[in-house]
Parts: sequence; C-alpha cells; structure tokens
Amino acid sequence: MDSPSKSADAKIDRASTEGVAALDRAIAILDAFTTDDRSLSLAEIAARTGLYKSTILRLANSLLRGRLLERLDNGRYRVGPATFRLGALYQRSVVAVDILLPIMRDLSERSWESVAFYVRSGDVRTCLYRVESKHPIRYTIREGDVLPLLLGSGGRVLAAFSGQQGEPYETIRKTCNCLAVGDRDPETGGVSAPVFGPGGVLLGALTLAGPSTRVDAAFLQRMKRPLLEAAARATRAFGEDASMLEQASLAADAMP
Repeated sequence: MDSPSKSADAKIDRASTEGVAALDRAIAILDAFTTDDRSLSLAEIAARTGLYKSTILRLANSLLRGRLLERLDNGRYRVGPATFRLGALYQRSVVAVDILLPIMRDLSERSWESVAFYVRSGDVRTCLYRVESKHPIRYTIREGDVLPLLLGSGGRVLAAFSGQQGEPYETIRKTCNCLAVGDRDPETGGVSAPVFGPGGVLLGALTLAGPSTRVDAAFLQRMKRPLLEAAARATRAFGEDASMLEQASLAADAMP
C-alpha cells in the first residue's frame, strides 16, 4: 500500500489546475534527486516527495518518454540524458555578469560596503567584478587587479576550496566563509564565501570588504549570513546545489 501522506497531492490540487499540478509533481520527482544520488527507488522518491507511488509511476512514464528519467534493470530510477542537454543549454545561455552583478548590488545595498568577485589565476587571484561602497571613504580595488592568493579573505577562500591543506583552510571548508581583518592590508577587513557551478566546480569567491575603521570584526560577523545567502543565491543561479552554503548561512550567527 502507498504510505506517503495525501497532503502533498491535495495541496497541489488546490493551488493549480490538474495539468499544472501534474507538472508540479513531475518537477518534484526530478527535484528528489541530489548530487549524491546515483539512483533512487520508487519508495525513496515517494518518501522524499510525499507523493503516492501510483502517482509517481504514472508521471514517471512521461518522464521516461521525454528521457528526463531512466529506469534501471533493478527497477531503480536515475536522472535521464535529456537533463544533461537542458543543463548544457542553460550553461550556454548564462552570462556570469548577468547573474553576479545583481546579487552583488543587493549585498552592497544591504551593507553599504564594497563587494567584489575574485577568481583564481594560478598562484594569484584576479578581481573580476566590483560594486563600490556608498561611503566616500572606501576600500578601493579595481576590476582586473591582481592580489595574492594566500592573503585576504577572498584569496583564502579560493585556496581552501582548491585543496589547500592545514589551517585556516580546513575551517574555511567547514564554515564556507573566511573573515579577515588586516590580513592582506592592515587597514582593510573583509569576509568571503565561495560560489560554485555545475558539478561543484569552484567559480570564485564573493567578498564584502571595507576600511577596518568601519568594517571591523563585529560588523563582518553580522554580515556573514547575508554574504552566505548571496553566495548560495549565485550558486543556485549557476545551476548547482547550494545546500552547503544555505546550511552555513543558518549557522553563521553562531560562528565566532
């Protein structure tokens, strides 16, 4: 017998027409898969979606025909090859600046400080995009500027998620952020978080920074959660699972 509750089906039916409800359920089936899943059983999909097994089987037939889902010889399901094609189309249509700059502007508006996006270039890092602080006195880095990799919060985040061993990199990987005051420059402070793309590839580091007279450790601690939320938003927009960053943002207020 089907064990999942009736509530998921009923809720969708109330909110949608039957056709749209079926699409919502089909999306829920695909969303049940995570990056850690090679395949899922019918029971696992039912448990994760709250849908009846009979509903899943009916919708799975359409997903199988569209090659969005595959049924394996052992009866388990995995995401189908059509999703790869759609992902490739999405990646080709995405322009990084279109994703990052609105998110960076929102973070700058919220903090009134400068926000930058750094990428690793060998043993250094480059400022790819920049949104300036609203304050007349601000931390000035220009797009295209090259900075050390192992100094400053942005560089340390890039190094941590590129496999740098030891501390503080182990902690950065656990918390998904780095707060630094006077690390690269004695008069600046910043906090950074990673942004990931498809397959968990590190795309760069999102950094909020400013003069340490204003952007001190207490201020940066308060900005950890908004920064991590921004990094998660960017990661989702690039098509990658952002659950690690989302969990880190929830824990950020308690971080030392």
